Amino acid sequence: MFSYLRKRFTSHIRERSQRRARLVSKDGRCNIEFGNVEQSRFVFLIDIWTTILDLRWRYKMTIFISAFLGSWFLFGLLWYVVAYIHKDLPEFNPSINHTPCVENINGLTSAFLFSLETQVTIGYGFRCVTEQCATAIFLLIFQSILGVIINSFMCGAILAKISRSKNRAKTITFSKNAVISKRGGKLCLLIRVANLRKSLLIGSHIYGKLLKTTITPEGETIILDQVNIEFVVDAGNENLFFISPLTIYHIIDKNSPFFHMAAETILQQDFELVVFLDGTVEATSATCQVRTSYIPEEVLWGYRFAPIVSKTKEGKYRVDFQNFSKTVAVETPHCAFCLYNEKEAKAQEKKGYDNPGFVLSEVNETSDTKM
Repeated sequence: MFSYLRKRFTSHIRERSQRRARLVSKDGRCNIEFGNVEQSRFVFLIDIWTTILDLRWRYKMTIFISAFLGSWFLFGLLWYVVAYIHKDLPEFNPSINHTPCVENINGLTSAFLFSLETQVTIGYGFRCVTEQCATAIFLLIFQSILGVIINSFMCGAILAKISRSKNRAKTITFSKNAVISKRGGKLCLLIRVANLRKSLLIGSHIYGKLLKTTITPEGETIILDQVNIEFVVDAGNENLFFISPLTIYHIIDKNSPFFHMAAETILQQDFELVVFLDGTVEATSATCQVRTSYIPEEVLWGYRFAPIVSKTKEGKYRVDFQNFSKTVAVETPHCAFCLYNEKEAKAQEKKGYDNPGFVLSEVNETSDTKM
């Protein structure tokens, strides 16, 4: 029991250290922090629309509720001041012939209720503005205009937050691990990606970035140096027909950063492979980007993905997502260099070699057989 708990604790600590080391989490969130920014935070208020959209839901709903309650209470105070100045309140004992600016405002509570009714255009008909005060008419117009602006901005922000393409990205999933095996006679790094909706992503494009720490010939250390990783599918990496799960692969050739890695040394490497999928949402025409990352522990050498698509007796195609991230061990060269050397050796075996020291001499054969 103690050994089991120690193993779980060790694996938990290792997973936490791996999460801290990631720049991009598995669900696509960026783990980066900005420090000592010299620009004032006022610049975020200039682009208030983007700032509101980027806020989390709890902060957005707090601003949403505060904006309406604050405006209702503020104008409620103004309506109370108007009634107080015009001496419409009961404590001033107005005469029977007295015409108030706003009928039936008897205190701060009734002023707040009239402010709410005005801004949200409820109109119960019990409280209303009269022709007596120009100030009340101006305040009514000003609150109505400001209320429309607040409604448009806050409701638009909520609608934009709900319809953001980031939510569409959650229905695009990548395999938990990447695998390295032979494909088409070449050593490849393979990743599986699936669209969980039947609606397509138009103009999809897949690419990757390998993040690692490099040292330049001048001795400069570059943290998070980015190297382009080209991914392709059998039909090309542009305008994918993304209706069923696809297996994208990167060919490990002499130009690939994985060329000098081997099955025995890949876990000792320090890199992070970030994979991007860009596309346009078919329903809204909004651009969408999905991303995930793989660290060395999540790259399995000598495996391939299990089959996932089958055909039923009724002629329909069925996708079994239970095998989406399932892998199967296959025979794979332990390094790309060995694979290409093996190919060159086999190619040389099929060739002939000329020996410049070899001289062909003719030999006269005589027959000693006598009849």
